[in-house]
Amino acid sequence: MGTTAGRGFDAEALRRGIEGDTAAPLLSLYARDAQVRVVDRYDQPSRPKVLHGRQEIAEMLDDVYSRDMTHRMERCVVQGDHVAFTEECTYPDGVRVLAESMLSLRDGEIVEQTTVQAWDE
Repeated sequence: MGTTAGRGFDAEALRRGIEGDTAAPLLSLYARDAQVRVVDRYDQPSRPKVLHGRQEIAEMLDDVYSRDMTHRMERCVVQGDHVAFTEECTYPDGVRVLAESMLSLRDGEIVEQTTVQAWDE
């Protein structure tokens, strides 16, 4: 895994943020005007969930990190101002979530993220 891209983006900081216990380290990697688009069973491609700005992203991340689950970044590819990674999450009962994300960076901060996720049912 590469460790830096663009102007100071740190893929290791991304891993630590994803695998941490709280949302704060991960949230710190986003620009104030960042946008996150999520596609899954409920938020389909024609109507994705779109979060605008750090405050809305913080609300989503706080919800995710309040749940009893583990998070692990499996793969990360960094190329210029773009990052792609795979995240695997597991609840204590064994239910798993798999998410693939693509990031766009500006000055080393995340400005756009698209995540496609699926989970066991």
